[in-house]
Amino acid sequence: MVKSKTGSDMTVGSPFRHILLFAIPVFLSNLFQQIYTVADTAIVSRTLGDQALAAVGSIGSVNFLILGFCNGMGMGFAVPIAQCFGAKDYPAMRRYAGNAVWVYTVISVIFTVSSAALCMPILKVTQTPPEIIEMAYRYLIVIFLGIPVQFAYNTLSAMIRSLGDSKTPLYLLIAASLLNIALDLIFILSFSLGTMGAALATVLSQLFSVVGCLVLIRLRIPELCLTKEDLQPRRKYLSGLIKNGLPMGLQMSVTGIGSILLQTSVNMLGATAVASIVAAERICNMLAVVTMSLGSAMTVYCGQNLGARQYQRIETGIQTGVLTGLVFSGAAFLILWRFGRILELIFLNAASVTLIEMTYKYLFITAAFLWAQSLIFTVRFSLQGLGRAQIALAACLLEMIARSSFGLFFVPKFGFSAACFSSPAAWVMADLLLVPACLLILKRMKHLSAAEQ
Repeated sequence: MVKSKTGSDMTVGSPFRHILLFAIPVFLSNLFQQIYTVADTAIVSRTLGDQALAAVGSIGSVNFLILGFCNGMGMGFAVPIAQCFGAKDYPAMRRYAGNAVWVYTVISVIFTVSSAALCMPILKVTQTPPEIIEMAYRYLIVIFLGIPVQFAYNTLSAMIRSLGDSKTPLYLLIAASLLNIALDLIFILSFSLGTMGAALATVLSQLFSVVGCLVLIRLRIPELCLTKEDLQPRRKYLSGLIKNGLPMGLQMSVTGIGSILLQTSVNMLGATAVASIVAAERICNMLAVVTMSLGSAMTVYCGQNLGARQYQRIETGIQTGVLTGLVFSGAAFLILWRFGRILELIFLNAASVTLIEMTYKYLFITAAFLWAQSLIFTVRFSLQGLGRAQIALAACLLEMIARSSFGLFFVPKFGFSAACFSSPAAWVMADLLLVPACLLILKRMKHLSAAEQ
């Protein structure tokens, strides 16, 4: 097998250096992914008004429920590939990749057809305000029809990253993000397609990324170039993919269920409350890409080192990721506390005083608990790389319970203030399981390492 022109072996060398060098391109990739959303939000708000902004934001939890499952599955597919890469078992790695094609095809067909057919009923069940439901539908139906595209991109990019290459997805996202902004302006301003134009721009940009991934794999990553034999369905590899992918997909959807119940209650508070939360979450998400990137690095790092049976390196890497994430979370809180109202003006009109104050309240409370979100990303993603997706799924169930409780009980009773504490409560609940579970697993690995020596 010819060695690829890209990728990195994380089983040797400085753990901190590997994690940092991997996380930086992932951070930039996640940042440009946020640009997809920021471009849609800012252009929609500035050109179509606050109601269009609320329409795009009101379906965020529904969008996350459906697409989150598919994207989680794609990330799960990459776990056994990372483990095989760490073990230098390239034939098995290609068979996992080949069998992933079959699982991808089945899931894409099922989710695209069912979600598109149920699009309007979903919007009605989630109490989308009547004045924005048509705009929300036009946006969501296009996103749902584009499920195979987004699923394909996330699967391909996750596989490329599992080999230690976080730069290639970055280059593709930079180009796709610029394309997304240009298409936003063309479809909304020139063709007057409204919210549908914003969604269409996103899907077409992702399609560009899919084509780019396939071309670059063919040219630069021979380890992932498949033969007819690799594409042959095999129970062992299909089972391994489903074992890792299904819990990761479910944990995304489980989180989405709680978010939908919460979003339903928030929608009943009116378009102003919806718009304020949309704007605040866009800002928090832009800062959260740092800890998300650390999490992505930890999945690959832990997966490769587990395949190589480097248990001490796993513990050192997790400690590095957790500490780095906590330091950044503290800095992010100070930034949002001091400059939050200025950042809001990216999405909001300065004349909307009430909207700005509501947005800042949500922003400040959420920012105070970014440390808890940081632990979720670094610890949960590490456990996924170690093949412990069931624990991560259980943590997501706790998140769902917390968000559902706020959506069903606290928001209807206490209003917008309760909505501000919904995400922090969910993060803390999940950490109460993740942190002790991770410590226990590391302790067992120490004993296993000592026994092997």
